[in-house]
Amino acid sequence: MASIKNILTGILLIFTLWTLQACSVSYSFTGTNIDYNVIKTFSVENFFNDSGGGPANMEQTFTESLKDFYQRNTQLELVRNNGDLQFAGSITRYTITPQATVSTRDPNLPDRAGQMRLSITVEVEYTNTVKEEESLKRSFSFFEDYDPRTTSILQVESVLIERIFDSIIQDIFTATVANW
Repeated sequence: MASIKNILTGILLIFTLWTLQACSVSYSFTGTNIDYNVIKTFSVENFFNDSGGGPANMEQTFTESLKDFYQRNTQLELVRNNGDLQFAGSITRYTITPQATVSTRDPNLPDRAGQMRLSITVEVEYTNTVKEEESLKRSFSFFEDYDPRTTSILQVESVLIERIFDSIIQDIFTATVANW
């Protein structure tokens, strides 16, 4: 009787281990679902500034930030061109617009902007050479506000651009390799 019980326990244990092994799920801390056995490299073409605005080095800043983000958050190797995952595109919009007006107490003086918004849009063409159905061409945009009464755009522009690019790159990452 004890040996039948041991045999049944052994069979149940083997069945349980086989079932657990067959139902494995892959998780990562960055939320990617990249199969690193198949997808090993990525490449980023230089993005262009087609917006007509912004600092002269803005497109280079974006390109390098995108490369750095994928290197930090994936195990993919950056290659010069023809990567398994390929990124190309341009900055298509750079605008500064008033968001809130502040009335002056003097009726002879015009109202002025109490808050300004810097908006940037980046169009990205993402090509997945392994799973072509995951490729996309899409615009990503974000904005940051600042108070023109206390600071000028020249004082905060680089910080605002960095924050906007961080948000856009996170959105690109989510849309391309995180598949949320």
